[in-house]
Amino acid sequence: PAFLPPFLSSLKVSPLIEKISDHKDFKKLLRTRNNVLVLYSKSAAAADSSLRLLSSVAQEVKGRGTISWIDCGDTESRKLCKKMKVDPNSKEKGVELLHYKIDLGWKVSWFSVCFKNCSFHSLQSMVAFLKDPEGAPLWEEDPEAKDIVHVDSEKVHQRREIKYRMMPSYQQAATELKGKYVLAGMNVYSAEFERIKEEYNVRGYPTICYFEKGKFLFHFENYGATATDIAEWLKNPQAPQPQAPETPWADEENVVYHLTDEDFDKFIKDHSSVLVMFHAPWCGHCKKMKPEYEKAAEFLHVASDSPGVLAAVDATVNKALAERYHISGFPTLKYFKDGEEKYTLPHLRTKKKIIDWLLNPEAPPPPEPAWEEKQTSVMHLAGEDFRESLKKKKHTLVMFYAPWCPHCKNSIPHFTTAAEVFKEDRKIAYAAVDCAKEQNHDLCKQEGVDGYPTFNYYNYGKFVEKYTGERGESGFITFMRTLRERDHERVGKKKDEL
Repeated sequence: PAFLPPFLSSLKVSPLIEKISDHKDFKKLLRTRNNVLVLYSKSAAAADSSLRLLSSVAQEVKGRGTISWIDCGDTESRKLCKKMKVDPNSKEKGVELLHYKIDLGWKVSWFSVCFKNCSFHSLQSMVAFLKDPEGAPLWEEDPEAKDIVHVDSEKVHQRREIKYRMMPSYQQAATELKGKYVLAGMNVYSAEFERIKEEYNVRGYPTICYFEKGKFLFHFENYGATATDIAEWLKNPQAPQPQAPETPWADEENVVYHLTDEDFDKFIKDHSSVLVMFHAPWCGHCKKMKPEYEKAAEFLHVASDSPGVLAAVDATVNKALAERYHISGFPTLKYFKDGEEKYTLPHLRTKKKIIDWLLNPEAPPPPEPAWEEKQTSVMHLAGEDFRESLKKKKHTLVMFYAPWCPHCKNSIPHFTTAAEVFKEDRKIAYAAVDCAKEQNHDLCKQEGVDGYPTFNYYNYGKFVEKYTGERGESGFITFMRTLRERDHERVGKKKDEL
């Protein structure tokens, strides 16, 4: 940073804050960094309290974001402020805070977005913003949540999607019941809260626990509750009532044939064309498909020239059949012709598709090969070779994933494209670890994976930080390109010194 004026030299201004006054230097900064927060001040004095706060922020976001200061009060910087069309003199505190992000396409173009209505917030709020500029603001920064008691929330910031539907009711109840009951909120997404999550059986968000005199009693499970509902419940708190067991599908009135371990073989032999749905009572996809399957069964039942019959097997009850036919997911559809298993069909989910396929039974298309089976520039690592492989590369971005995870499926093509861009650079790698594989369970836990996908950045095998940027190819590419540009800058400086 440039030399600070005498009255500011006593401040603990972080050397991580880059003071800029030249337009060319600023252009270079915006060209080479992808996440820049800039403090514009009408004078050095006006920047005083802001620089104190930003010095702490800069330390927290080191490696993820850049903080810069432009003092529009000195002669040279005044020209830069004018070019950037920023006038902190017009602001109440004499400062303006703008966030810059490199636009898509690798051109020297940028845009600025006013950070959180251009007002100053808490340290944790600003750190959370720079770690995830697209994320939602911290709950404790929401004026509507002023009466929620926020527990230890400065330690963490949840960047993933949360079920927000409960928050407005909870906030309103906190305000209405203030002084009578305490409604608290705690962000336990981070791995450091694993013990708390285990103790109170937190399996998803939100989880609401009821305490009396410091002792946990039970969960509150009415997630559609209004503020009034919460207030009424607190007058006489009750443990959740066990739900009445669902009626088994086989006991409902329908024309699907429900088969068991005992009668399955005889039924398959007695009917020349049978489509069997292996299901589980708890499976959401099965429940969604059930009405379509029943409609198709009714149509086939009354058809004069029916091409087949529909049957179902509860694989959680009829375990011998599930094991025999290697049922590992639900629903699984299998087609039997003349007593023999012929096809497994992944794509029949509606009445029309079921009937159309039975009218012309054909082999399904071959299954999509697994990510690691495809020829790409992504390195697929396992527990035993993970660390050694990473040590050979200066920069590695690792995606920890599970094949069934929808967010992972969305990220895979973008991550693969980014790996292709850098395939000629021997110092860079994009790697992936399938955490669903048993051999990788310990590795994923050890690397702090508490959700999918998780992206970790390693330098010569040493963990540096979690990647929390955009999950499109431009985000993955920008992250790595910024690292390499910094490498080249350092090499250039060393050459200049020589």
